[in-house]
Amino acid sequence: MAIKVNNPGLATTIQDLGRPGYYHLGIPIGGAMDRFALHCANLLVGNGEGAACLECVFMGPELEFTEDATVAVTGADLPPKLDGEPRATWTSFKVKAGQVLSFDFLKAGARAYIAVSGGIDVPVQLGSRSTYAIGALGGVDGRAIAAGDELPVGSGAGAAEGRSVPANMRRMPSGAVELRMLPGLYWHRITKEAGAHFFEDTWKVAPECDRMGYRFRGGRPLDFVPREQPFGAGSDPSNIVDACYPYGSIQVPGGTEPIVLHRDAVSGGGYFMLGTVISADMDLIGQMQPHTETRFVAVDMDQALKARKERHAALDEVRAHLS
Repeated sequence: MAIKVNNPGLATTIQDLGRPGYYHLGIPIGGAMDRFALHCANLLVGNGEGAACLECVFMGPELEFTEDATVAVTGADLPPKLDGEPRATWTSFKVKAGQVLSFDFLKAGARAYIAVSGGIDVPVQLGSRSTYAIGALGGVDGRAIAAGDELPVGSGAGAAEGRSVPANMRRMPSGAVELRMLPGLYWHRITKEAGAHFFEDTWKVAPECDRMGYRFRGGRPLDFVPREQPFGAGSDPSNIVDACYPYGSIQVPGGTEPIVLHRDAVSGGGYFMLGTVISADMDLIGQMQPHTETRFVAVDMDQALKARKERHAALDEVRAHLS
């Protein structure tokens, strides 16, 4: 079976749960920006939870099916239409050979996940089918899908139609967002007052937000503790001798605009890091639109681990509901 791409939408790529184990070689984990949504989409159609799906941003694709399949769309509120007839998000539905899946206008969130029974069956590269466009790795020739592509689909009977994840089990941004972070790493590089301002200020997602990272604007610039420029570091106070970047780390080049590094971020460089957004909130970032108001909230390791446990429990609840 193959799916014909009539219209690719905007930055639609093939993603699964990524390729861990190569970060030390400069290859990021990649995979779905909203891993919870991808898990749920696959559960709805009867796939293994790590099967490859389509991740689309702001606009959905138009896809023509050559065989019958079960489909589910999760993540952003991007209403699907089958031959022009509306279908529900976070709910499985049947598609017959010859039918066309398209999408209405985005209502909330940023990224939707389209799961098809059997999964998108492009070749596995370094343990994953995920598209890493900067490295031309995975997906369709290492790029976003394009009009005229035919996406291979694996074999799978598909789950029943009408399976749904209840609204109270979904997680989407609602108004202003709080991102929990562990301060540290190079926190000592800024003054005490600057640190207080960072948490007091309301930031907004900048238009420069993609799979590599999310930039934020609107808060007060950071003041740095005076120092003598280290050998091997740039002259700007925000420069450091090159170091590794943890996934989710927050850079502030020049002390003005924080950048949260996301799935396709580089693994190291010469900008200091204020701290790290906790893993439980990284999916949420992938659903934030430009201009979303954001506050950073300091937490400790115990709180971060508790939040991670709660996220695992939320997915277990979905599994139990759909079992």
